[in-house]
Amino acid sequence: MLAGLVAGLVGFGFASVTGEPQVDAAIAIEEAAAPPPVPGEPVEPEEVSRGTQKGIGLAVATGLYGVAMGGLFAIACAVAYGRVGTSGMRSTSAVVAAVGFVVVAVIPFLKYPANPPAVGNPDTIDRRTGLYVVMVLVAVIAALLAAQAGRAVAARVGAWNAALAATGVFTVLVVVAAVLLPVVNEVPDSFPPELLWRFRLSSLGTQTLVWAVLGLGFGPLADRVLNPAPARRTPAVAASPSPSAG
Repeated sequence: MLAGLVAGLVGFGFASVTGEPQVDAAIAIEEAAAPPPVPGEPVEPEEVSRGTQKGIGLAVATGLYGVAMGGLFAIACAVAYGRVGTSGMRSTSAVVAAVGFVVVAVIPFLKYPANPPAVGNPDTIDRRTGLYVVMVLVAVIAALLAAQAGRAVAARVGAWNAALAATGVFTVLVVVAAVLLPVVNEVPDSFPPELLWRFRLSSLGTQTLVWAVLGLGFGPLADRVLNPAPARRTPAVAASPSPSAG
């Protein structure tokens, strides 16, 4: 969870620099397209200011996300330790991070990429969120089934061919799911494609950093717990001869 907190804070820094300017630009487009206020009608105040949203709000959100992912990541590493063809926790952590990034971040992103404000119908946000979660669950289940398939044939075809077979099973399952799940395309034709592309790259980049820090940071920390350094012995002090000796 400590590694996850660090990963979340790194993600916060990256999102602040690369993502928040795109959000501000999208909000400006949304406000420009909104109808002008009716004279005399009270203006509804903001529940949370924009400054709070992209400052402490974003930091808390990414920090909590990192802590939660760190806890789940530790469980995944504990399950994978000694079972993924690597001998140490550092390499196990790196493998789990790479697989987790593809399964939890890349695959759902390819089907349902992130959209900035002014993109999407507010009335369908629950449906879109539900579909994204379904895609994440499908990818996780597909990865588990692929791992089981690879382990089942490893003894007969070897580790390399088993890995290829597992990759094939995973690819087929996620492609079939992506084809069957409904398409969501609510991007207005008038929305700048470059702004949309930059926002989506920032979103994927934030996920990439979070998983990279988790994979590289958790391994050494866990390795110190699993393989503690031997205690240094204090050399014995030679006894001085007694004054009365001799």
